[in-house]
Amino acid sequence: MFPVMSSARTLLQLVGADRSPSKLRDACLILIDLQNEYIAGPIALPDAEAATASAARLLAAARRLETPIIHVAHLGAPGSLFDRAADRGAIIVGVAPIGGETVIEKRLPNAFAGTELKARIEATGRKDIVLAGFMTHMCVSSTARAALDFGFRTTVDAASCATRDLPDGRGGTITAATVHRVALAELADRFAVIAADSEALF
Repeated sequence: MFPVMSSARTLLQLVGADRSPSKLRDACLILIDLQNEYIAGPIALPDAEAATASAARLLAAARRLETPIIHVAHLGAPGSLFDRAADRGAIIVGVAPIGGETVIEKRLPNAFAGTELKARIEATGRKDIVLAGFMTHMCVSSTARAALDFGFRTTVDAASCATRDLPDGRGGTITAATVHRVALAELADRFAVIAADSEALF
């Protein structure tokens, strides 16, 4: 039996917008909160290792293509989550910056809020950005939504993002896989192109 195709359409589909993923060679790569906090500890993500491995491949490709790369790290309070002076707040070794790659620290989910991110992107002369990192429903989503306000065209690499289980407010749990899927669907409606296959970015 053949599956029934959904009749649902995104706003981007309805207006005939270009929904092809941006190419790394023409964009800025922004890696969000790829920090040890998400590998182990109270907010470890079930798919963090797979997403980090995907992000590492994306980062390697960006370096080969000489794509501008910006690493964003959340700056938490000393002794708490995302303490940048401790191992928990450090960027994961496999996706850590090298050479003169830009590192921006933020205190809010939206990576543009109170940071130089907008200016750093504008300095490259590029309008397309590719996002990867943690968490899909939180900092990736907040940053993608804000990017629209600044006139950037955003692509999110789905395989290089992950999130965690959330309480549903009724005593149950919404699985990380569902939260991830819904967050991407929300972004795809208006805010970003979702690259389901990282190869589409190369």
